[in-house]
Amino acid sequence: MTITDRHGGELSSMRRRFPDAPEPWIDLSTGINPWPWPARETHFRGLDRLPATMDLAACTAAMAAAFGARQETVLAAPGSELLIRLLPSVMKPWLKPRRVVILAPSYGDHADVWKQAGCELVETGDPLTEAAAADAMVICNPNNPDGRRFERAELTGALNRLNRRGGWLIVDEAFADLEPELSLAPMAGSGNLLVLRSIGKFFGLAGLRLGALLAPAGLRQAMAERLGFWCVSAPALSIGAAAYSDISWQTQTRTRLAAAARRLRNLLEQGHCRVVGGTDLFQYVETEDAHQVWTHLADRGIYVRRFSWSRRHLRIGIPPDACAEERLAEALASKRSPVTTTSE
Repeated sequence: MTITDRHGGELSSMRRRFPDAPEPWIDLSTGINPWPWPARETHFRGLDRLPATMDLAACTAAMAAAFGARQETVLAAPGSELLIRLLPSVMKPWLKPRRVVILAPSYGDHADVWKQAGCELVETGDPLTEAAAADAMVICNPNNPDGRRFERAELTGALNRLNRRGGWLIVDEAFADLEPELSLAPMAGSGNLLVLRSIGKFFGLAGLRLGALLAPAGLRQAMAERLGFWCVSAPALSIGAAAYSDISWQTQTRTRLAAAARRLRNLLEQGHCRVVGGTDLFQYVETEDAHQVWTHLADRGIYVRRFSWSRRHLRIGIPPDACAEERLAEALASKRSPVTTTSE
């Protein structure tokens, strides 16, 4: 695969493009927790059978409890990315004439799938002001890649305005495990609200491919029919049930990530970087020539996220250990022209 600006995580491609970079590479391109929830061998015993109804029920019950939602609103799925791609077609009976407002910049696949579906797109940095004229609104909260946050009251107001015209609010909460107080999951099932969740980021289990759609009964059933039987493996359901039930680990991890994010911000500031946003899983950096800085870091075996739509911004994930922090600090210090960055 070639390196693109659509997603991070293409470490094998980076090795081919930068063969002289020192090993081991440090992958800070994804915003995934570098300290994943510790799955045990017992969680993989379901590889030799189909997932059972009780497996699914245990997982969705744990998800609902962690989200503060009602279990009957939760549909487990093989990752939120698939849900994002299926939503435009699944929602066709509920969505006409399909004027879709999307927060920008944001996770690019949202705009891509609605555009491919032939919808009229309004990409804006101020989406809430468009609620009264939208058929659907898509917001990531916290937002990826800049970490922008919307308070629950703000989104509830937008949902009420959308409801009055039969519109829908779609909230991608891939990073909401960091800040549960922002989540609209407790409201799911009433009104025209859809919430997407993922185990990949906060729990550090991106390869598991487990997510959830929280939705009213009719749309949830339509999505379930599209996904079909056994769409989530038994091991994924087992791990999901255990991870979402592990409240102690979640609490400790929020504290650990908050401390790591503070260290990263300090490191970037000392490296003459301007941090203009972020979450406790990544920092969003502004620099005069982001693509040049990206190459400079890659030459030193450090992979961060760049963007095709901006030559001034990078997203930098949490270094996994002190050695990685030191290498990042040294790489920034060796940049001749200072990298500019500012705090949120």
